[in-house]
Amino acid sequence: MKHPLNLGLAEMAVLRYVAENAPVTVRDAADYLADTKGQVRTTVLNSMERLRKKGFLRRRKADGVYQYWPVDGKGALFQRLLKGFVDAAFGGTPAPLVAYLAETGDMTEEELKVLARCVERLEAQE
Repeated sequence: MKHPLNLGLAEMAVLRYVAENAPVTVRDAADYLADTKGQVRTTVLNSMERLRKKGFLRRRKADGVYQYWPVDGKGALFQRLLKGFVDAAFGGTPAPLVAYLAETGDMTEEELKVLARCVERLEAQE
């Protein structure tokens, strides 16, 4: 499988849509992405097939139409992508990413609470 960072913008948009709406057909994804991102059906179809070959999506035929869904659940899928990013960009240590998130000040109160709970879990593991 290719590294998660080899996903292009079109593939990321398709992957997000499928993860949030699975199972979906190419038509479902193409209609949504045409309206929101301006992507044409062939781009969506090619992206879905590339994602399937990279191991991110599965498909099955139902009523003569392929339906796609993520190999991993939504949470696990995004964790997998984020882990790939942290490994590639920061050598596996999340500290620079966490520092960036904390320093930008762009986090909501709820996001800060989630981050604090993560820190508490990590401290409890030590």
